[in-house]
Amino acid sequence: MKITVVGAGAVGATTADNIIRRELAEEVVLLDIKEGVSEGKSLDMYQTAALLGFNTRPIGSTNDYEKTKGSDVVVITSGLPRKPGMTREELIGINAGIVKGVTENLLKYSPKAIVIVVSNPMDTMTYLALKESGIPKKRLIGMGGALDSARFKTYLAMAMDVSPLDIHGMVIGGHGDTTMIPLTRLATYNGIPVSRFLSADQLEKVAADTMVGGATLTKLIGTSAWYAPGAATMMLVESIVRNQKRIVPCSVYLNGEYGQKDICMGVPVVLGRNGWEKIINLRLSDAEKAAFEKSAEAVRSMNAALNLA
Repeated sequence: MKITVVGAGAVGATTADNIIRRELAEEVVLLDIKEGVSEGKSLDMYQTAALLGFNTRPIGSTNDYEKTKGSDVVVITSGLPRKPGMTREELIGINAGIVKGVTENLLKYSPKAIVIVVSNPMDTMTYLALKESGIPKKRLIGMGGALDSARFKTYLAMAMDVSPLDIHGMVIGGHGDTTMIPLTRLATYNGIPVSRFLSADQLEKVAADTMVGGATLTKLIGTSAWYAPGAATMMLVESIVRNQKRIVPCSVYLNGEYGQKDICMGVPVVLGRNGWEKIINLRLSDAEKAAFEKSAEAVRSMNAALNLA
């Protein structure tokens, strides 16, 4: 098994580090355009092997895509991160060209790879990568819903003062501050609806905090977060390479599902060895359906900015 992570910034390096520690592949290639960064970070990671007890070999590469040849899974994190006050959507023009070029180079050497897109705005970048590459839709996955759902569960756990491990919940829709939809109605605490423990006002606050979860961290740190995004991406990779068939909200191509066509948006999917295997059709309420439609309109607007739809 071979995995490539493109982009050796905070998110990419953290993703690679998590993948290596979980021993999800024999080789993990970390690639970046900046001379020496991926090589240095890969060597730093490898020097922890004797301390942490893993056998995965990290390999750094400065823009040499030939080293990625034969990758089973490739992760695209490259692009500019957010700064305080920026929306994910403001990155669209800059990151589109980067993602397009990276996807072409990766698939040149690994034509059968499963592609996970992390770069923002994630839904539009996923759609761009799918349209430009022409690979089967089930091999193209946008990460955002996994991260948003982790933040949702964290805020629920904080509000209830319980372990996040006992919270189950998901966020669907677009991966944006105004487009994501935390499904408070369906969230549970070990199978018990969270509405038994939290008031409507408390649940509304949890949903609001979730939606600006990334922006909150950007304001505090001064740039995009990386620990949770790196862990969320690793979780997707793990479900794929270990064929776990976990149900995870991911941005995937919709062709009639949830009333939408020719768009990539976050919905729950089963992740296994071949990519996303099927879409889980949730029975949304009328209000949730309306929110999903509104989210789709916003995503389409971003896609149209690149003449993709």
